[in-house]
Order: sequence, then C-alpha cells, then structure tokens
Amino acid sequence: MIYLIIFTPIVTALLILLGAPARKTALIGSLLVLALTLVAFAFFDSSSKHAFQFDSSYLIVPEWKLGFTVGLDGLSLVMVLLSAIVTVAAVWFTGEIESHEGAFYACLLFISGGAIGAFSSLDLFFFYAFHELALIPTFLLIGIWGSGNRSAAAWKITIYLSIGSFILLLGLILLYQSIPIGSRTFDMRELKTAAASIPPDAQRNIYLLLLIGFGVLVSLFPFHTWAPEAYASAPAPAAMLHAGVLKKFGLYGLLRLAIPLVPAGVHYWMSLLVVLLLGNIIYVGLVTIAQKKLDWMLGYSSVMHMGYIFLGFAAGNVLGLTGAAVLMFAHGVSIALLFAISGEVRKRTGTLAFEDLGGLGKAMPFAGLIFGFGAFVAIGLPGLANFAAEVMIFFGAFSVAWEMNRFHMFQVATVLGLWGVVISAVYMLRAYRNVFMGTVADRCKGVSDLGLSLRLPIILLIATTLCVGFFPQSLVQRIAPTFRGYFTAAGTPR
Repeated sequence: MIYLIIFTPIVTALLILLGAPARKTALIGSLLVLALTLVAFAFFDSSSKHAFQFDSSYLIVPEWKLGFTVGLDGLSLVMVLLSAIVTVAAVWFTGEIESHEGAFYACLLFISGGAIGAFSSLDLFFFYAFHELALIPTFLLIGIWGSGNRSAAAWKITIYLSIGSFILLLGLILLYQSIPIGSRTFDMRELKTAAASIPPDAQRNIYLLLLIGFGVLVSLFPFHTWAPEAYASAPAPAAMLHAGVLKKFGLYGLLRLAIPLVPAGVHYWMSLLVVLLLGNIIYVGLVTIAQKKLDWMLGYSSVMHMGYIFLGFAAGNVLGLTGAAVLMFAHGVSIALLFAISGEVRKRTGTLAFEDLGGLGKAMPFAGLIFGFGAFVAIGLPGLANFAAEVMIFFGAFSVAWEMNRFHMFQVATVLGLWGVVISAVYMLRAYRNVFMGTVADRCKGVSDLGLSLRLPIILLIATTLCVGFFPQSLVQRIAPTFRGYFTAAGTPR
C-alpha cells in the first residue's frame, strides 16, 4: 500500500508526459492516492507498540546501511493525508492550461509525489532526495506558467531554497559523521539509539545547521522573503501545493530529527528560536496588514502562521508538539482553500489589487462565502481546525514556564503570540471587506461565480477543516504517541 501511495503520483506524471490525457489522468491518479491514504488512515493502529506501520525496507548499500526504507507513524501519516487532500484540490482547480498542459499537470504530481515520499521515508538519503525532487517542478511552475514578475520570483525561490537545502545537507552529513563508525546508519529508527553517543557540543552545531536549513525551507524569519513573492507569482495550484504541503517538509524534518536525535542542541538554541518565531508572528503579521494585493497578503499570512508552529516545536512537550503537527495539517488545508479562491478571482477579474476590486460578493456569492469561511479558519475561530491546534500550542508553550514555577520567556512568547490572533483577524477581515464587500468595481461586473465542478474540491477542503475542528482527536490520537515515544526514549519528564 505505501509503495502505491508514494509512486502513484510519480508514475501518473510520467504517463502524462508520455501522452496520456493530462487532466483526466491526473485526477484519477490523485483520487487513487487519496483513497489509499484514507484506507491507511482508517487501519492505522494508534495503540500499537510499533511506532511505524506499513513499513518496508530494501537495502541498497548494506555496508552503509543505506536502503529504500519507508513507513508511517502517526506524524507522517497525517502529513501524507494532507498531501493527498491538497493534491486532489490543486489538480481539480487547475482546469485547462493554454500551453504545455501535460507538463503542468506532471509538475503538480511530481511535487505531490516528492512530498509524500519525503514524509514516508525512514532513510535520511531518500528523505532528502524526495524533497529535492519536489523542488524542481516548483521552479518550473513559477518560471513558465507564473504571472507578474515570474522570472525574478523563480530565481529568488531557487536561490533561497537551494541554499537552504545545501545547509540542510551539511547538517545531515555532520549528523552522520558524528555517530561512531560502527553505529552509523541512514535508518531513522536506528539513529535514535546511535545518536545518543553524540556529545552536546556536536549536537549544538548539528542542530544549528538543521535549524537554518529547515528554517529557510519553512520561511523562518528572517529567511522568509522568498515566500510571498513566489506565491504571488505562482499559478494557484502550485501555490496550493507548495504553501499547503511542501513547505511543511522543514517543520516535519525538525519534528522528526531534531528533538529525538540532538535534544541538547535544541535546548541550547531555544532562546534564539523563540526570538525568530516571534519575528514570524509579530513582524511578518504587521507586514501582512500593510499588503495591498490579495495574493501577497496570503503569502505573508502563510509565513506568519509558521511562527505558531515553531512555538509548538519550541515548547518541547507532547501537548505543544502535537498542536504544532495538527496546525501543520490545518494550515495546509486552509491556505490551499484561500489560494484556490484567490486564483479564481484573478482568473475572472485579471487582478488581485484591493483598489481594483470590491463588491465581488454580489457577482460571486459562493466564492465570497467560501473565502469568508477560509478567513475564519485562518483567524482560528472555535469549531475550526486552526483553533484546536493553536489552543494546544498556546497551552503547551505556557505550561513550560508554569512547570518552572517562575517567569520565563515562554510566557512572554505565548502572550505575544496571542496578539498574532488579533493581527490575523485584522488583515483577513480587511481583505474580505476590500474584495467582496462594498460597491461593485468595474472589473467585478458580470463576473461569473464558481461552477458546480469547482465546488466539489471546495467541499473536500471545508469538510476536512470542519472534521478536524470538531473532532481533533482523530489526528491527536495518531500523532501524540509519536512524541510520547520521543520523551520516553530520552527519559525526558516533559
């Protein structure tokens, strides 16, 4: 099953490049991946003592313990489910492409396959290689099919993410080299035991490289400037997949590698991370308010919400980490929904500048309703997916200081992070007012609403965020055992 989940989008992309009908083949492939992932989600045993299920391993270089090893625990299962859901929505929203249609759909599927492969890999080499596979089509989608200053945006994201990937590679190499020769392995399951012998000084250096490398990929402040421009220039389906799925790779990597393998490094650089994540929440949040175009506003809002996830990671306890993982899923679904509506508005009006829009809710009532719903999800209203995740993060972060029984930076970070909710409400409601309310602008007259076919993927995204919002335990029960295993193995009381 797991091989089918990983390779179906890749094989489907190759079939499209060989001449298969692009849209039909892509839809069938993405729906098959979603169906298989839902089966895996349903049959996943969260009470099992085995951390990874559906696992399989094929040794390629036995003396190096390098092999194609895959498996799913609760964390990776949820991320694969996110990838499958957003892929279906992105492919469905693509529609007809004027030039090189087959290549466009193939690029989307390569991004999906690379992300799923990275989330499923238990081998460091393939964990890194699958992510690199997903980056290449991202550059192509922006540079060939993008809008605005697409060349500059494509080069900027290429340079930033290439540097981030290179620094990440250095960190992974240093991690491997820091393990005694007889214990060296690429298997993440065995690395937990082997990495226990890494001295604290080496852990600090390894973690700093991992934090910078993954941080660039995630758009951690101040390495964030590539993201808004890239998402504003990218086609909507590409923005949906990258912001919704692929950008979560860096966060997933930190959750998967940093805490269980280099905990001393995580603790040493914690103050630095708290300062940087507050830059994401407060500084980038204020910059988001100042945006005058919907696509740039959504790009900056995506960067801002990464600060909440980093806060859950920084908390370093089961509650905070679980909240971070749930928010990765919730944000991926909500930002995909918002970028989808944004793309349709651009397609119908030719612009996303606030000054050129207004009253669009009268011409596109369904789109206005859905964008409002997506805005409420992003703000974090109760009953929606982001709310459940953010509550866990804030309680998890504040409890760190509470356990220390003294005033601590986590209390300050939590209070400042709560102000980010207010900032989110300001820029989201302002955008909704400028685009969908007020007097009907000239560009918005006679614009058609979303058709029935486009409402189906919207229903999928909305149903997902409602299910997680009302039943967060459906994810928590699968994710929490992963992090409990981290602290049990490390003997950490938190």
